[in-house]
Amino acid sequence: QVQLVESGGGLVQPGGPLRLSCAASGFGLDYYAIGWFRQTPGKEREGVSCIVNNNGETNYADSVAGRFTISRDNAKNTVYLQIDSLKPEDTADYYCGAVHDARSRQAMCVRLRVVDTIVWGKGTPVTVSS
Repeated sequence: QVQLVESGGGLVQPGGPLRLSCAASGFGLDYYAIGWFRQTPGKEREGVSCIVNNNGETNYADSVAGRFTISRDNAKNTVYLQIDSLKPEDTADYYCGAVHDARSRQAMCVRLRVVDTIVWGKGTPVTVSS
């Protein structure tokens, strides 16, 4: 069974760091592109970063570029999202998603879009507050 599990969320003070993890089971992450998204109540899910499986290319939303770093450890079947200099507006539920086919990869990783083919985890909450 294909499954993604996010972890690492929590309450963090503004300016602090946090590392989120996305662990996969039931499939090898090295065959999938992995994206990180976030969502707040009443708003659409927003793509923040993505890493491509075949060449390791990464992409970031303008709102997080320079503060977020995505990486993958294929041996651990895990993708990470390092978040530095957290801001209150980073408060959200964070989700990782996986896609396999080229068309979905183009949508998710190049345009940071939500597509129907994404396999989602259940999310991990991040709250940035003093």
